[in-house]
Parts: sequence; structure tokens; C-alpha cells
Amino acid sequence: MSVAYLVREGVATVTLDRAEARNAVNLAMCDGLIDAAKRASADDSVRVVLVRANGPAFCAGADLKEREGMSEARVRERRTRAFAAYAALEALPMPSIAVVHGPAVGSGCEIAAACDLIVATPEASFRTPEALRGTVGATQRLPRVLGKRLAKDMMFTGRTLGAQEACDAGLVSRIIDSSRLQAFLDEMLAGIVKAPPHALRLAKRAIDRGVELDPKGALAAELEAIEEQLASGEWMGRR
Repeated sequence: MSVAYLVREGVATVTLDRAEARNAVNLAMCDGLIDAAKRASADDSVRVVLVRANGPAFCAGADLKEREGMSEARVRERRTRAFAAYAALEALPMPSIAVVHGPAVGSGCEIAAACDLIVATPEASFRTPEALRGTVGATQRLPRVLGKRLAKDMMFTGRTLGAQEACDAGLVSRIIDSSRLQAFLDEMLAGIVKAPPHALRLAKRAIDRGVELDPKGALAAELEAIEEQLASGEWMGRR
């Protein structure tokens, strides 16, 4: 099993589970992430999704060993499946949080950046060496978060962003020491789980739509969310 999935008390935990391969992304992991996202999206009991990893690395990038001997068509299929996995995480209707505790390389950056928030330990790092390895990837999502110049610096030079640099650049939301990580997550998740779920989903939708629109269109997206919330009868905490 490349991806483990567990739901408990409103939290769906999606775990990258190839520690022996530093959680390198293979086709099975892509399928596992897509399946986990589908299960969480269809489960009304899930209020928040946590994406984390087993082992010392969050994700070492694409599984290059898997590609050995692959035909061009097969490589294309594998890459397309990875894009579908990232998109499935990004499209989750409820809040999602990536917990990065070690290196996030290439595909690992994509998985983490597809979530709404990244909580990192001081040991976390982020790197996108695709072009230096003779391939193309991680060219769309990170530039939108980091800006194109920093994203190009990472891509062209192999520059690694440490946890603090990633936080300063807006990729990481919180840096929490490993010794306090679980307690912090428990507190954060408890607050999200207690919040009105429909309001959180509408807020996420309005933000995600709004950043792609001009100010007038963004306001319309928020007004649409407000009208939907009023119609639901859940506004002002009524559930």
C-alpha cells in the first residue's frame, strides 16, 4: 500500500506510505492519492484532510526506478496520473493541511502545495530539480505561490528552501518544532472540526475562485457564497 487512509473524529489522514523509498511517487501512489481524495470528498463526516508521510522524508520526488524501461507512452501516462493526483488534492472541498517534516522534492512540493496550508518542522526543505534532471515538472503551482523568480531560481539552480525560507516566501504557513508538532496539530484540527463545515467549504471556494478573477469577479464569488450560506440556514453559527 503506497497511501494509507484513516478517518477519525472528522479528520481524514492521508499518509504517504513508502518510507523504504523515501515516499517517492509511483503510479500506485498517484492512484492512492486520487482514491483518498475521492473518499474524503464523498464523506460528509470529514471536516478537514491531513496529508503527511511516514519515514524521514516527506517525499523524495518521482520514483525514477519505476521509469526505467518505460515506453514514452507509459511515461506520459504516469506523468498525467500524477497531475491528476495533485489536482484531486487541490480540489478537495474541505480544508486540507500538509505536514512536512523532512525533504519535499519535486512531486513532494506539488503534493504539499496542492493543500491549503503547509505546517512544517524546522527540518523540512523544498526543492524542484526537475529541469536539472532532464525533465519538466513543478512549473505551475509553485510560481503562483512563490512568484516566478524564486520558482525559476529553484528550478534552474536546484536551490533548496529551508523551512524558514519557505515560510518567509509564503509557501509554509507555520513552523512547529517536532516535539510540539502533534499537540499543535491536535489543537488546530479541533478548531477546524468544530467550525461550521459549510462555511469553511464556501470560504475555501470563494478564495480559490477569487484569486483567479479580477476584483469585481472576486466580489461576485464572495457574494455568491454568502447567498448560498444564508440559504442553508447555517449562518451565524446555526447548524
